[in-house]
Amino acid sequence: MNLKPITLLSTLASQNLTNIFPNVVIALRIFCTLPVTVSEAERSFSLLSRVKNFLRSTMSEERLTSLGMLALENDLARSLNFDDVVDDFANKKSRKVHL
Repeated sequence: MNLKPITLLSTLASQNLTNIFPNVVIALRIFCTLPVTVSEAERSFSLLSRVKNFLRSTMSEERLTSLGMLALENDLARSLNFDDVVDDFANKKSRKVHL
């Protein structure tokens, strides 16, 4: 029988057996979440190592960290309106007073 952990967990919940097997339910919940967290961490580490290898010689640590953040938060970065970002950057730069 090829029974998936999520199926077993939902069966235990639907049959009201969670009070009878609380340790099994906890173990199954942990087991069901482990592959997601491990693959997400590996993906982030792989992405950062690719960025590091590509730009290792000409990259400062602060810039590398910023590029890593952009790569990890690419959904947010893609939703930004670049005209607003450029305008905001220009306004911040124009506030400097030359002596």
